[in-house]
Amino acid sequence: MAKGVIGRGKKAAKDALETAADQAPSPSPNPMTNLVLADFALRGGGQLLRHAVERTLLGAKYSKEDAKNLVKGRSMAQTLFGTALARIATRSVPGALVVGGGLLAKTLYDRRKGKAAARSAGRKAVAKQAEKGADKA
Repeated sequence: MAKGVIGRGKKAAKDALETAADQAPSPSPNPMTNLVLADFALRGGGQLLRHAVERTLLGAKYSKEDAKNLVKGRSMAQTLFGTALARIATRSVPGALVVGGGLLAKTLYDRRKGKAAARSAGRKAVAKQAEKGADKA
C-alpha cells in the first residue's frame, strides 16, 4: 500500500493506489489501453522467444535455413494443437499427466513401428513442412 495510509481505511488506500497509478509512467492515460498494449507486448515477445528457441533446437540437427523453414512452414492447425496441449498440460496436474501420457504413448508407438519406418515417416513430414516454409519466404 501507499506510504502513510495504513490504518486510515479502504477509501484512503484506494485513493492512494489510484494516485500512484495516475503518476506511473505509461503510454496512454487510459488504463485499459495500457493493459491491451502490455498484453500485446508480452504475447509478441513470447512468440519471438518461442520461435528463436525452436530454431535453435532444430539447428542442432538441421541447417539454419532448414530450421527457419520448419518453423515458418507450420500450419495453423499444428500451432493451435501445440498451444492447446501446452495449456492443458500447464493448468493442472491431471492435464500434465494426460498430455505426458499421450506423448509417451506416441513415442512407444513409434518405437514399436520400427525405427526405420518412424524415421522415414518423420523425414517425409519434415521435408514437406520445410518446403511449405520455403514457399512462404
